[in-house]
Amino acid sequence: MKTPRSTPEITLVGAGLAGSLLAIYLARRGFRVTLLERRPDPRKTGASGGRSINLALANRGIAALEEIGVMARVRPELIPMAGRMLHDEEGRLKLIPYGNKPHEVIHSVSRAGLNALLLDAAEATRRVSVRFGETVDGVDFTRRRVLPQQAPYDVLIGTDGSASAVRAAILERTGGRLDEEPLGHGYKELSIPPADGGGGGFRMEKNALHIWPRGEYMLIALPNIDGSFTVTLFLPTHGDESFDALTTPMAVLALFERRFADAIPLMPRLTEDFFENPTGHLETIRCAPWSFEDQALVLGDAAHAIVPFHGQGMNAAFEDCSAFDRCLEDPDRPWNEVFAEFERRRRPNTDAIADMALENYVEMRSTVREPKFQLKKDLSFRLEERHPGRFIPRYSMVMFHTMPYAEAQRRGAIQEEILDDLTGRASSVDDVDLARADRLIAERL
Repeated sequence: MKTPRSTPEITLVGAGLAGSLLAIYLARRGFRVTLLERRPDPRKTGASGGRSINLALANRGIAALEEIGVMARVRPELIPMAGRMLHDEEGRLKLIPYGNKPHEVIHSVSRAGLNALLLDAAEATRRVSVRFGETVDGVDFTRRRVLPQQAPYDVLIGTDGSASAVRAAILERTGGRLDEEPLGHGYKELSIPPADGGGGGFRMEKNALHIWPRGEYMLIALPNIDGSFTVTLFLPTHGDESFDALTTPMAVLALFERRFADAIPLMPRLTEDFFENPTGHLETIRCAPWSFEDQALVLGDAAHAIVPFHGQGMNAAFEDCSAFDRCLEDPDRPWNEVFAEFERRRRPNTDAIADMALENYVEMRSTVREPKFQLKKDLSFRLEERHPGRFIPRYSMVMFHTMPYAEAQRRGAIQEEILDDLTGRASSVDDVDLARADRLIAERL
């Protein structure tokens, strides 16, 4: 039996960033929403140790926050990052700008702070009820209840992350497909405290995303508004230089002395953080279908978890919420059609950003060190100036625009071929035949 499209009750599983944002969109459409969250209220308990406490907010995420009217409250919590600050093995620094224009920056934001703000905004609608400490580990589709609490639902949406119980229930019921693509690398959260033990400012340039690229792995650091940096070590799971090999404080220090020496004086709790915080797992998740009849849907990481190397996990989930909201514009459309339309619109784009995030890991840890990378980046900026709106670096299309991810991927592939052609024998932008560049862009873009 189909649920009438006018059903006012929607149950969301997961009150993280995607769930709290989606609740606001749904409340604005007139629905009553119940959010079920297994964790205690993060506004009372704070962030959990070892999980990334800050994220990169870019234009796609900002667009969604603007739509629901909370961006003015978010802005004071942001730290703009204008580029990547590369740390080489001798400790030398080099800033590579993200974009070609002053406003082309990404923003470091606290996960916990943003989640708290969105939960407050959801509850302020007076249409959203949040129930913390409610674990959902299954769904009874026959009786329309979530398990184990037997709580009834009319429409169920899983925003419960990469280990989604709602997704597992949908796939079991439909005989669907789950593709899990482990990266073979993990991550460990570390930290750089504020200067002088607190209140003393930042120990490094605050308006940059710091990267120690080392070929097969890397260290990164994002600034926090209290003057600290959240540091993440990305490393292979197995091998000579891997998490498997780092079993003692001496082994951790030896790796850092060998590959990240300039970071050691900044991290007084390096070994303590390393062994106190868990080692995170990295994988890409794709599944089909995303929904079951007119009953249930998954979105965000529950539908398409990606690796974090393009800073787009949160932004893609926020864009999901905005896209789903647009699918609700016809009030007479049945839920099964809404769900199908949402998946049809979003799947090509979420597949595209999953692929581009994997490619960006290689760029961040390795390619960014190569002279050819800098040459192509410089040439990309020059061509963008010569052909505004037509030639846009792929990174900019993803981070500073809201064109579909799939279109950014398609155009980016063509542009990479053009850049390869133009830089084959060039050692600087001055060596590039710009007249030929103009012809190639006119013909292919």
